[in-house]
Amino acid sequence: MVKGFSPSQFPALNRGGLTVEPVQAGARQPNIQTITHGKLTWVNIERPTETEIEYLRQNYEFHPLDLDDCLSRIQRPKIDEYDNYLFIVLHFPVYNRRVRVTVPSEIDIFIGDGYLITLHDGDLRPLSKAFKECLIDEKVRQEMMGRSSGYLLYQLVDRLVDYCFPILNKIAANIEAVEDDIFSEEARETVREISILRRDIISFRRIIKPQIAIIASLEHKERPFLQEDLDVYWGNISDHVAKMWDILEDHRDVVDGLAATNDSLTSYKMNEVIKVLTVISTIMLPLAVISGVYGMNIEGLPFAHSDYAFLVSVAFMLATIAVMLGFFRLRRLI
Repeated sequence: MVKGFSPSQFPALNRGGLTVEPVQAGARQPNIQTITHGKLTWVNIERPTETEIEYLRQNYEFHPLDLDDCLSRIQRPKIDEYDNYLFIVLHFPVYNRRVRVTVPSEIDIFIGDGYLITLHDGDLRPLSKAFKECLIDEKVRQEMMGRSSGYLLYQLVDRLVDYCFPILNKIAANIEAVEDDIFSEEARETVREISILRRDIISFRRIIKPQIAIIASLEHKERPFLQEDLDVYWGNISDHVAKMWDILEDHRDVVDGLAATNDSLTSYKMNEVIKVLTVISTIMLPLAVISGVYGMNIEGLPFAHSDYAFLVSVAFMLATIAVMLGFFRLRRLI
């Protein structure tokens, strides 16, 4: 339940629907932005600290453990249900260009009758963009906040889910690039790219899998303070998440296939190298025997005292090489 507060209690700055609540003199001002439209209030907090959590503790009757979860670095996605509000933790993917892997970004949500509170690190661009649009555009504000807190939650989650698909498209483009390079001579670079892709897909799957149960819970359960029937809307998001999961499964299978193909090509190249070395070693063996025998200076060897001994031995070696090459060619070993 929201503890009552009004502009008279908190003489706040209010410009175009944006309200920043002040605090006592000398204290750090909480980074809290509020949009109120009709009976619905959206409180947005980026990079929450103990100051913002204390503000929520004083103005809302939230469970202390939920408030502590908002400060934890990584909290497992979940829904905590109470009589008068829900506490929801969701993760959405954000692509880290530096390490070339998709990492989770957490958003904590308090939702009740007439209010929605979002806490996040500010790197979820659809969420920040939605808040700015509601702030400056009356039409967008009416569309997103003109019905209920549940519908506003649906709008935000829908935008965040749609934001995942461009990241999936980036993974698909990387897979196509590896497919083009897999038959090149840069085997080491190909193995590296496949490893990066595999790690990226695994990370993406870890982010998306827990959200499936969360979305399903929002779709099927009825809450008394979320009076509007939103089953169809949440069902649409659930379909999008399922589609996302199917795409990730396909990407994983393709990358596994590329890895197997690359392993086969590498093994084939290694076998070719080993075959060539084996042929060379086999050819050199009789030559080493011939040169070793004639190098022992034993009396009675054919042509040992001839002026043409060296030429004869070289000719004999060349003839041996020709015979062995002919034999390998006949057996299709070379």
